[in-house]
Amino acid sequence: MDTILVVNAGSSSLKFEVFLVASSMQRLVKGQVEGIGTAPHLTIKSAGGERLTSENYPLEAVPDLPAAMRLVGEWLRERQDGRLIAVGHRVVHGGPNHSRPARVNAELLRELEQYAPLAPLHQPNNLAPIRVLLERQPQLPQIACFDTAFHRGHDPMTDHYAIPAHYFDEGIRRYGFHGLSYEYIAGKLGEIAPAISKGRIVVAHLGSGASMCALYRGGSVESTLGFTALDGLPMGTRCGQIDPGVLLYLLQQHGMTAPQLQDLLYKESGLKGLSGISNDVRDLLASDEAGARLALDHFVHRIGLNAGALTAALGGLDAFVFTAGIGENSPAMRARIAKKLEWVGAFLDQARNEAGDLLVSSDDSKVAIYVVPTDEELMIARHTLALIAA
Repeated sequence: MDTILVVNAGSSSLKFEVFLVASSMQRLVKGQVEGIGTAPHLTIKSAGGERLTSENYPLEAVPDLPAAMRLVGEWLRERQDGRLIAVGHRVVHGGPNHSRPARVNAELLRELEQYAPLAPLHQPNNLAPIRVLLERQPQLPQIACFDTAFHRGHDPMTDHYAIPAHYFDEGIRRYGFHGLSYEYIAGKLGEIAPAISKGRIVVAHLGSGASMCALYRGGSVESTLGFTALDGLPMGTRCGQIDPGVLLYLLQQHGMTAPQLQDLLYKESGLKGLSGISNDVRDLLASDEAGARLALDHFVHRIGLNAGALTAALGGLDAFVFTAGIGENSPAMRARIAKKLEWVGAFLDQARNEAGDLLVSSDDSKVAIYVVPTDEELMIARHTLALIAA
């Protein structure tokens, strides 16, 4: 049997899934190596959730991503039947030249490395496993699936910043991210609510990284994220929208360096910075500290503001969709956010919300409210198969 490996690499973790190539992609196993370089731990589960392995390793056994790739490869070769025909990778930034997935070669890898400053928490780590496999198994097809690609159909006016136009030609423009998630949600809505899926929809991808997207007829019209993954909503440790004058002030009056600013904006801000407690919404909901309340209130407030802006971009609203870790798993946060949507006629049904139903809006709501689990890995597997088949 033919299989496809999907890889999503982070700074200290390597997530992976294996799919069986069949009439519909069938997930076989999913797992991750956590604590790379500190306290490595490998966990692998079957598609049904059965734990297949859970093992700690000494630091020297898994000091970096290449070692983690080797560990995962050895386990899969020993325990999984089938022929690996391709590897699909999540790559956060595709830059201005890529509006669809692409097969990776050395030339493309060099191009994608140029975008590391635009996604410093993601891009270098996304590319590390690709580099390893190009060296070890150059004959194995590798497909890069870009988080920016889904948004490339925007009107150019939408993606311009109000700076001299020649910067747009250099690639300084709004890209948008979480595109694999939004693409999956757009397709899933076509299955569960075909009529609504063709209408005006705002999707809230709310996790440690958070953004929102306006969909019309299944395509992206506008996104809260822009040139980098810092814009829009506050996130776990990222600041979200900020006046550029703040950055000039920190540079000029505090004497901060560019690396210090990068750490501040990417690692010390967002819910973590506001609360002074945690970047995890679960911790903040459980806390009585004033900082926790401030962080959550700010998060909900900014989601409400951006929902209004995206509704204006669409000229109205037919449905609102919650997805990703917070959106899928926190009834309390869904309820708080939904209160910000009542002005457009969106009303939550408390019992449906607490039960985590697919449709959580009330019967008299003018706007449908859905909770739809996202599946970026399945999206990557589908793209990978389509490209190698072509």
